[in-house]
Amino acid sequence: MNIPQTVIVLCKPNEGKNIGAVCRAMFTMGLSRLRIVGERSDYEDEEIRTLAVHAFHLWEKAEFFDSLEHAVEDCVFAAGTTRRGGHKRSFSVCDPRELSSRIFSLPSDSHAAVVFGNERTGLTEAELNICSCAVTIPADAKSGSLNLSHAVQIIAYELYCAFQSSVRGGLKDSGFLSEAVSISRLEKTVDEVIGSLRKIGFFSLGNPEDMKRFWLSILSRAALSEEEARYVEKIFYKASCLSLKNKADI
Repeated sequence: MNIPQTVIVLCKPNEGKNIGAVCRAMFTMGLSRLRIVGERSDYEDEEIRTLAVHAFHLWEKAEFFDSLEHAVEDCVFAAGTTRRGGHKRSFSVCDPRELSSRIFSLPSDSHAAVVFGNERTGLTEAELNICSCAVTIPADAKSGSLNLSHAVQIIAYELYCAFQSSVRGGLKDSGFLSEAVSISRLEKTVDEVIGSLRKIGFFSLGNPEDMKRFWLSILSRAALSEEEARYVEKIFYKASCLSLKNKADI
């Protein structure tokens, strides 16, 4: 994994000045790919330029999307920033240092995203559920949430440190033989898993939406290749067929 392949995603930001400060935070740590869920016309160039300073070109090259799903669909991993853990995400919450380790364990030339929510409300539950995991910046419980650009700066710093460490260690590749599938492709595998479990009546004992979030989180962190994704689908398909056959024989 290389630091240029890490994408910073701002989900419906309120203020142009915060976008400008984010551009500057990114640029100082070697990050250059900015995506925004929203419309470019909603923000004033000059307001952004004031705080972006020498990083204004990141705003000029920023990509815009109509939804968070579309903003991360080509990424193999997406982390949503939040102060809330939540019992449904207890298995997939990390801090910025752990996040950087996860991202740099991904295959070279794959894309990972770090998603930041609206300045006032943060990411919604639905937006967090799109992400592979949640990342929380440790802070005093009595304080409010961090400013958007400050949060980006902290995570960008950890990514930069991880990148420098990999360069000093001479790590040119993470050891993966194949390119990892994107989140949008991985959803097809998870749908196959859920479909196979539904066939054998598994969800009389569980919630399929919770199960889908679980499998998306686990499999995205595993960085599956296309061949591996198909193999997972085949395992669950065969298991469901055998289960139904055994029931019929009985």
